[in-house]
Amino acid sequence: MKHIFVWLLLFTFYSGSAQNTIPIMKEEVLARVKQNNNTLKMAQQDILAAQGNFKQTNAILLPNISVSHTGIATTNPLIAFGSKLNQEILTTADFNPNLLNDPNQIEDYATRIEVQQPLLHFDGIFQRKAAKAQLNATELQSERMQDYLVLEVEKAYMQLQLAYKTVEVLEKAKEAALENKRIAGNRFKQGYLQKSDLLAIEVRVTEIDNQLQYAKSNILNASNYLSVLMNTNDNQILKPKDSLAVVYHTAPETNLSENRKDILAMNSTTEAYRQMHKADQMAFLPSLNAFGIYELHDDEVFQGGANGYVFGAELKWNLFEGSKRFGKSQKSKAEYDKSKLQLEKYKSESQLELNKAKRSLDDARNKLKLTELAWQQSEESLRIRTNRFKEGLEKTSDVLLSETQFSQKQLEYYATVFQHNYALAYVQFLTKE
Repeated sequence: MKHIFVWLLLFTFYSGSAQNTIPIMKEEVLARVKQNNNTLKMAQQDILAAQGNFKQTNAILLPNISVSHTGIATTNPLIAFGSKLNQEILTTADFNPNLLNDPNQIEDYATRIEVQQPLLHFDGIFQRKAAKAQLNATELQSERMQDYLVLEVEKAYMQLQLAYKTVEVLEKAKEAALENKRIAGNRFKQGYLQKSDLLAIEVRVTEIDNQLQYAKSNILNASNYLSVLMNTNDNQILKPKDSLAVVYHTAPETNLSENRKDILAMNSTTEAYRQMHKADQMAFLPSLNAFGIYELHDDEVFQGGANGYVFGAELKWNLFEGSKRFGKSQKSKAEYDKSKLQLEKYKSESQLELNKAKRSLDDARNKLKLTELAWQQSEESLRIRTNRFKEGLEKTSDVLLSETQFSQKQLEYYATVFQHNYALAYVQFLTKE
C-alpha cells in the first residue's frame, strides 16, 4: 500500500508538471539570456564603473571651479585692517595708532570664485591612458562573457534535449519489457516458464521505472538551470521544440587567435599596468597649473560692494616625498611585469585547452560511428531473440540481456551525440574572435 501511495504522488507530480510544460527553441532562450541574465547585467555595471574611472581623468584637462561665501566678525588688528581694505572703506582716520592696535569689531562677507586649470601634468596623461586601456579591457571581457553564456545556453539546451531523449528511450524499453512480462506471465500460467524467469522480467521493469524517475529529474534540473540563465523565477518545465541530433558543422582548424576577446582584454589590462608604471615615473617631473581668483567683499551678506581678482600660474616640482614615489614606481613595475607573465601563461593554457578540445571532438566523432553501429547490432540481436522468445525458443535471461543492451546502446549513442555537439560548440567558442 505504501508503494502504491508513493507512485501515486510521483504520477500526480509529473502530471501536474506536464501541464506547465513550455515548448521553447534555443534561439528564444538565447534572446532572453542576452536580455535578462544577471551575469551580463553585472558585466554592464563593470563597464559603467570603468567609464566612471576614465571620466575622472578629465580632471587633467578641465578646470576645477569652486564658489564660496564666507562671513566673519573680528577685532584682530591685522584682519580688521585687511577687511576694510578689501571692502574699500579705509579712511585716514583708520591710521590712528589707537584704532590700528585696538580696532572696533568689523564684519566682512566675502564671495570667492576660484578657478584652477591644469596645464601640464605628465603623470596625469599616462593615468588617463591607463584608465582608457582598462575600460577597453572591461568592454572586451563583457563581450567574451556573452560568448561564454551562449556556450552555456547551448550546453544546457542540449542537456535538456538529452534528458527528453533518455525518457523517450526508456519509455519504449518499458513498453517492450511489459510486453515480455505479459508473454512470460502467460507462459508461466501454462507451466512453460519458471517463477524465477518471471521475477527477472519484473526486476527489469522496476529498473526501467527507476531510470525513468532519474531521467525525469534531469528534465527538471535542466529546465531549472535554463530558467536561472534566463533570470526567470518560475519553475515551469521546458521542452525543446527540436530533438537532439548530430551537428555536422566543420570545426575551425586554426590555432589560438590573438584577436580572441579575452586575450585582447588581457592585453589591454597589461597595457593599463604599463601606462600606470609610466605615470609613476612621470610623477618625478614638475607640474604646471594656472589659477584665477575673483572676490567680492561687503559688510552685508551677499552684497559685494567691492571686488578684486588675482590670476597667475604655478610651476610645482615636488623633489622628495620620503621615498614614497620610489616605492610606488617599484610596485607598479612589479605589477606590470606580473601582468605580462600572466598574459603569456593564459595564452599557453588557452592553446592547451584548444588542443584538448580538438582531440575531444575527434574522439567524439569516432565514438559516434561506433555507438551507432553498436546500436544497430543490438537492435537486430533484440529483434531475433524477441521473436524466438515468443515462440518459446529463447531463454528469458538472453532476451533480458539483449533488451538491456539495446537500451544501453541507444542511451550511449545519444550521450555521444551530446558529447560531439558540445565538443564542436566548445571548439568554436575557443576559436571565436
